[in-house]
Amino acid sequence: MYLPEMPWSVPLQVTFQNGSNRTFSSVFDALVFLENEWPRRRGRRYEQAVEVCRRALNRRTPVAIAREAFVAACLEAGLPAKTVAHRTSSRQTR
Repeated sequence: MYLPEMPWSVPLQVTFQNGSNRTFSSVFDALVFLENEWPRRRGRRYEQAVEVCRRALNRRTPVAIAREAFVAACLEAGLPAKTVAHRTSSRQTR
């Protein structure tokens, strides 16, 4: 069964313990990270995020709720997550 990525309206940037950052822009990105690359012991918020992301990919939960669950799991693991600001062009068209 094909599951679309289910993009978030605003991407998230997560900061890791070593200071590096990674941007997540969809439910699918978050779920792959949670299931395959999660850096810490798995807690209650982690388990909730996995379940909510799966439900969102199956269109049983709103995408925004999956995003919130992912942020909560990141915070529980000590991984700060922040909204990625939309970039605007510094060049002006005339």
